[in-house]
Amino acid sequence: MEKTRDPGLAGMTVNERLSHVGIIDRRDEAARLQDRETMIALLEQIEVSAPQLIADAVLADPKKYGF
Repeated sequence: MEKTRDPGLAGMTVNERLSHVGIIDRRDEAARLQDRETMIALLEQIEVSAPQLIADAVLADPKKYGF
């Protein structure tokens, strides 16, 4: 998947970015299913730093993140 830089994402939180591009529901479903690969791919789409670390943190303690 080719990454496209979106200057509108700068300064947004992860959830704001996910909502902005319309994939927050897909991330929520991936988190509920413990689907690490999908979570990482979605985080890469919104240009976050260290998407693997974010996915791993959510999957390690889903209740902490509302899942």
